[in-house]
Amino acid sequence: MKFFAYILFIFTLVGCANEVAILQENDAPYNNVIEQKIVDFDGFKKAVIQNDNVLYVVNFWATWCVPCVEELPHFIELNEQFKKEKFNMTFVTLDGAKDFENRVLPFAEEYKMDADLLLLNDVKNMNKWIKEVNLNWSGAIPATVFYKNGKQLYFKEGQLSKTELETLIKKHL
Repeated sequence: MKFFAYILFIFTLVGCANEVAILQENDAPYNNVIEQKIVDFDGFKKAVIQNDNVLYVVNFWATWCVPCVEELPHFIELNEQFKKEKFNMTFVTLDGAKDFENRVLPFAEEYKMDADLLLLNDVKNMNKWIKEVNLNWSGAIPATVFYKNGKQLYFKEGQLSKTELETLIKKHL
């Protein structure tokens, strides 16, 4: 199953490698999504690996990934619950860049994803950045990473239940 997801992931990203568009915060056409950008891996790191005493919960997902979509309501609900804390929820979609405006952003609006949304479009360096995110990550999604003060605190490849996610957030806040 992981192998199939990885192959599908590669084909999706390879097909969109040359199509990059960047939306600035001011250009954001969707109300619920706080920040919407297409980034490379360096842009991803700048967004979530900070030394600011904030817990960054990063969820790698895609609109075509059934387990990802199944766990999204837990992330959305807990984002609402903890957003007044030193907490940041960032959704990193691995959909193709060509689908960002017509598929990903409407999806985010429909699901009321009131959080940062990045599309990671760095196919050329995929084998490198997957291992930089976590040495044990095969590239399959969903995957979730917790960062605080520039350090990775937690990583999981696969779905998280609401209880697991809430417990982890409370533990690391």
